[in-house]
Amino acid sequence: MAPEEAGGLDPDEAAALHRSLAEEIRGHDRAYYQEDAPKVSDAEYDRLFRLLVAVEQHFPELRSPDSPSQKVGAAPAGGFAKVAHAVPMLSLGNAFADEDVRDFLGRIRRFLNLGEDDALDILAESKIDGLSASLRYEGGRFVRGATRGDGSEGEDITRNLATIGDLPKQLSGSGWPEVVEVRGEVYMRRDAFLKLNEAQAEAGRQVFANPRNAAAGSLRQLDVTVTEARPLNFFAYAWGEVSAPLGARLSEVRERFQDWGFTLNRPAKLCRTVDEILSFYAELAAERAELPFDIDGVVYKVDRLDWHDRLGAVSRSPRWAIAHKFPAEQAETVLERIEIQVGRTGALTPVAKLKPVTVGGVVVSNATLHNEDEIARKDVREGDTVVVQRAGDVIPQVVRVVEGRRPESAQPFSFPDRCPACGSHAVREANPKTGKVDVVRRCTGGLVCPAQQVERLRHFVSRDAFDIEGLGDKQVQFFHARGRIATPADIFRLQKTDGQDGAPPLAEEEGWGTTSARNLFNAIERRRTIPFDRFIYALGIRHVGQATSKLLAANYADLKGLRDAMAKAAKEPEGEAMADLVAIDGIGEVVARAAVEFFVEPRNAEALDDLDDQLTIEPYVRRVAADSPVAGRTVVFTGTLDKLTRAEAKAQAEGLGAKVSGSVSGKTDYLVAGAEAGSKLKKAQELGVAVLTEDEWLTLIGR
Repeated sequence: MAPEEAGGLDPDEAAALHRSLAEEIRGHDRAYYQEDAPKVSDAEYDRLFRLLVAVEQHFPELRSPDSPSQKVGAAPAGGFAKVAHAVPMLSLGNAFADEDVRDFLGRIRRFLNLGEDDALDILAESKIDGLSASLRYEGGRFVRGATRGDGSEGEDITRNLATIGDLPKQLSGSGWPEVVEVRGEVYMRRDAFLKLNEAQAEAGRQVFANPRNAAAGSLRQLDVTVTEARPLNFFAYAWGEVSAPLGARLSEVRERFQDWGFTLNRPAKLCRTVDEILSFYAELAAERAELPFDIDGVVYKVDRLDWHDRLGAVSRSPRWAIAHKFPAEQAETVLERIEIQVGRTGALTPVAKLKPVTVGGVVVSNATLHNEDEIARKDVREGDTVVVQRAGDVIPQVVRVVEGRRPESAQPFSFPDRCPACGSHAVREANPKTGKVDVVRRCTGGLVCPAQQVERLRHFVSRDAFDIEGLGDKQVQFFHARGRIATPADIFRLQKTDGQDGAPPLAEEEGWGTTSARNLFNAIERRRTIPFDRFIYALGIRHVGQATSKLLAANYADLKGLRDAMAKAAKEPEGEAMADLVAIDGIGEVVARAAVEFFVEPRNAEALDDLDDQLTIEPYVRRVAADSPVAGRTVVFTGTLDKLTRAEAKAQAEGLGAKVSGSVSGKTDYLVAGAEAGSKLKKAQELGVAVLTEDEWLTLIGR
C-alpha cells in the first residue's frame, strides 16, 4: 500500500495495519541499532515508516507514545554499561523529494509565525553514514563517551572512542564550558574500509558489507585492542549537555568545535533560500562518489539556536532539522523462494530469498514481502526476476517483477493457512461489521506455538524489560527446548526446580558449569525486584511499549491499582475508569482496548498472579522539579492560545511534572482556555474545575 492510500482504510483496517507496521519496524530498529545487522534496505525501512506515519495522520488515535513514529533507535545492547543522556539524542525526520523540503520550511515558518520575507537561515550539512556518539568533556578533558542507544540511554564506549586518532582527548583553544557534550558521527573512510576488508579476508575473518557496518562493528568491540587496530574517524556536528551556552547560531558553534580540535562534517553551506538548499543537495549528490567517505543525504538545520528552543521536538525528531535522503539504487535478480517467519505475536511474515546480487557495492540476498496482500499486489512468484532497490547500506526491497522474464512454471504464491512453526490454523481476523479482514495472518496456537512462546519469553527478559544478565536469546531457547520454562514465572522457579524430574542440574549441562549456573541464578534473584513501568513493558501487551508503559505506571502507580482500573473499565466500557484511561494524553481508544483486554483475560490474570507471587514490583515514582507549582496536577488545554502553540504548551507543562490530558473530568486540576474554547470549557465550569487564561497559566508556572 502506498502512503497516500491510507485515508481509504476503515478504522479497523487502519488499526490492524498499524499493528503490523509497528511490529515490523521495531524489529528492524533492533537489528540496526543493537545488532549492527540490518535486515532491510533504508528505502524499504523508509517506505514502512512513511506508511505508518500516513496511517497515524488519518487515524491520530493510533499514535501512541510507543509508536515507532515517536521513538528513537533501540535500547542499548548487552556487553556495555548503560549511560543516561542528560539531553536526549534524537533522530531526524526524512525528506525524499523537493516538495518535502519546501513543506519542512513551511512548517517552521508557520510554527514561528514568520512571514515569507522574514530571514530563515538554514545550515546544510553532508549526512555521514556512520554511528552516532556523544563525547563528554569536563574541564576540557574527555571523560566519557556513549552510543545513541534508544535516545535516552546508550552504551558506555569511552575506552573504544579514546582510540580514535582525530578525536580530541583534551580540547584545544579556549572558551569551552566546564561541561560540554560534543556529538557527532564515528565513521570509516572508504579507502580504509577496503584495506580492512582485504586484511579480514586474508586472515579468514568476517568481511564487512560497507563502511557503516565496519565502523559500528569496530567501535562496539568488548576487546578495545580490536577497536584500536581499526581505522576510525570522528566528525562533530551537535552537542548535548553544556554548562554554558555555546553561541547564538549553529554556524558559530561549528567554528568553535573546529577551534577546539574537532573535524567537521563537510561539505556544509549556510543557505538563505530553498533554491540554494536544493542546489547544494544536487551538487552533493553529484559529488558523493568522489568524497572519501559515505554519505546518504544532506541534513538541513535552522541556524538560529533560540529558534531551536522554540521549535523543540516531536517525540523522536527535532522540528528544526530534517534529513534529505539520496535516491535508492536498483538492480535485478531472481527471487528463488518465499519463506514464512512467525513473529512474537503470531504474525506470519513472508521473506523473499533472493539470488545474491550486488546493489551499490553490497551483496544482498533477503527482503521482506510484508504480508500476503503485498505479494498479491505485486504478483510476486517464486522464480520471478525482480527489481530490487537499495537506499543506504542494507538489504533491499522488492520494487516490482520484471515483465516478460517469468518462467512458464511460476505459479501464484499460495500463502499458508497453517502456522509453519506449530501447524495451528493461521487466520486473518475479519471485522464483523464490515467483513473486511486484517492485513496480517496470525497463528491461533498462542499457547502451543513454540515461535510465539519463545519470542514472548525473549521479550520478557530483554534489555528494557527484566534485563536478566546471562539469560539471552540462546539461553531462553535452551531452557524452553528442555521444558524448563514455558511461562515468565517459570524463570523465577529455575533454581528451585533445578535437577528435579530426572533432569540433570544446570551445572552439569554442556556449556554451563557450576560458576555459570550460579551466576545465572544470582542474576535472576537480583531481578525479583523491578520498577512498575518495566514490569508492564515486559508483559508484551499489544501497542504497549516503553513510553506507554511509563504512562500507565505513572497514572496507576502500582499493579493492583492498574488491574482494578482495567477491571472496572471492562465492566463499564462507558464508565469513568475507561474515560480516565482514554483521557491520558498519549493513550487513545486502540491502546486502551488492548490494555483492558489483556488484563481481564483469565489466562493473563493467572500469569499475573503467578508473577506477583514471585516478584516485588516497585510502585512508580514520578520525578519532577521540587519547586514546580504544577507537579502532579492534571492540565487540559483548549481553544486557541496566543503566546504558545499547543505543542509548546503541552511540552512546557509536562516538563514541569504536570499530567496533560485530552479531556476534562473530575480529576482535572486546571483547564487552560484560549480563544473559542468550546465544550471542554463548559464541562470544566460544570465540574468546578479551575479555569485559567493563557496569561494566568504563564504566571502560575513563572514564565
